[in-house]
Amino acid sequence: ADSQDAVYDSRWRSIRVMYFTMFLSSVGFTIVITSLWPYLQNTDPSADASFLGWVVAAYSLGQMVASPMFGLWSNHRPRREPLVCSITINLLANIYYAYVRLPKTGNKYHMLIARTFVGFGAALQACLSFIGERGITLKFIDLQLNMYTAPAILAAALGVINILLVLFILKEHHVDDDGRCVQPNNVEDSVEAAQNVDQVAVLTSNVLFFIVMFIFAIFETIATPLSMDMFAWTRKEAVLYNGIIICCIGFESILVFLVVKLASQRFGDRPVYLTGLAFIFCGFFILLPWGNHYPKIQWADLKNSTQVLALASLSNSTVEPTGCPYVQTWCQYTPAINIAQYISADFLIGVGYPTCNVMSYTLYSKLLGPKPQGVYMGWLTAAGSGARTLGPVFVSNIYTHLGPRWAFSLICGLVLGAIVLLVAVYKRLIAFSVRLGRTG
Repeated sequence: ADSQDAVYDSRWRSIRVMYFTMFLSSVGFTIVITSLWPYLQNTDPSADASFLGWVVAAYSLGQMVASPMFGLWSNHRPRREPLVCSITINLLANIYYAYVRLPKTGNKYHMLIARTFVGFGAALQACLSFIGERGITLKFIDLQLNMYTAPAILAAALGVINILLVLFILKEHHVDDDGRCVQPNNVEDSVEAAQNVDQVAVLTSNVLFFIVMFIFAIFETIATPLSMDMFAWTRKEAVLYNGIIICCIGFESILVFLVVKLASQRFGDRPVYLTGLAFIFCGFFILLPWGNHYPKIQWADLKNSTQVLALASLSNSTVEPTGCPYVQTWCQYTPAINIAQYISADFLIGVGYPTCNVMSYTLYSKLLGPKPQGVYMGWLTAAGSGARTLGPVFVSNIYTHLGPRWAFSLICGLVLGAIVLLVAVYKRLIAFSVRLGRTG
């Protein structure tokens, strides 16, 4: 009995370490995303909203390349090895991100590379915005610690703690469906199990997950530029207010996860998945611009270009242009999105995305059945990372050149496509054991 208790306690310590690791993985992306656009502008003024899409996409591109490799690695070696390696890469990349201001030229490309490696190894932003743009300079390591670099340094520090926990606390335990410990050779069941996996259902699940992650990546990317354009927020205000909003969405997601678990037990995974997609559709539909109120144009209140040039030449000026950039011609004829629309959309997407996310993993795991899932899960993660690579590039270009009306209309059409696809393969998205029972 004492031996069983010791194993039980060890398993739960390991589970808590993995919870912490997954938490840091999520925070590592979210903690930087709201300040990415103002940091990019501050570091390299030549960067536009289109380049922001590439910077956001770089994180997921790195993740997409790494996921299948790390999945294969974890299938054949102790899982501690790829875990420590990925966290170490993430830690170093965050430090690199904090120093992208140092090169004399091409700062935006250094940021692009840094975010790629953060993703390869891959809530709190509002709390760090008080540091401000100038912050403090740690001369002995030549580090400017401000509201843009502090999140990356914090993520790196948490990464060190994470590595220590993985090395000294995490232990692997192999269990069956009832939670009983079994020998590793009993877990890697038979070739027959692999042959009985419904590949059409697996492929469809990957496509649906791609769409869900594509849509949410678009939302993450566009939130800060959209709010700065529509509400004439300064860079600091955008970091603070969007940080608060993301923090609230985080707490909302926790409640959603609890409700989703109960709802899936009562109604089933597939109906809950459809409901999540419906919430996402409503969220983006609400964001469609309408009415007679138009966004403030940057410098529109100045009477002539001489004043603009005079103001721009003041290197120490604290005046920051706010509003919709005049180079985005759609600003002149597209109605502004009001704050009520923005908050309502945040709430609905904050319900829909975690619902679809957890249902994607739940259904996928059930589809695969009792076989090593490292490679399959690696491909699922790669599908999501591919979506987070293409989504920011897509939306930043569409938004910059055509505006929110086109961007959000296309997203609504994409969500409807996901709903149609889910309904079309509805009967095949069932658990491995259930399908074998039906066919047997």
